[in-house]
Amino acid sequence: MELLVTYDVETVTPEGAARLRRVAKICEGYGHRVQKSVFEVTCTAITRQQLEAALASTINAASDSIRIYRLDAGTFAAAQHLGAAPAAPHGGALIL
Repeated sequence: MELLVTYDVETVTPEGAARLRRVAKICEGYGHRVQKSVFEVTCTAITRQQLEAALASTINAASDSIRIYRLDAGTFAAAQHLGAAPAAPHGGALIL
């Protein structure tokens, strides 16, 4: 399945800045960063559950927001890119 993960983490406190770094690291472990707070993820249903659990246990639900959009298969391949951002290698291995 293809997911688009976006997040907005409060960073006015040191704790918030630390959560932001942890959220980014979690997302980097599952997908490809395509913008500062946007990741494209190709995964299975089980991997999605693991991703959601890791994110949910990291954020402050009162001040942070994560949105996960499930996309139709092939959406990433059909995406149009404008500007300098290179296409993410969704078909290849994810190296951590």
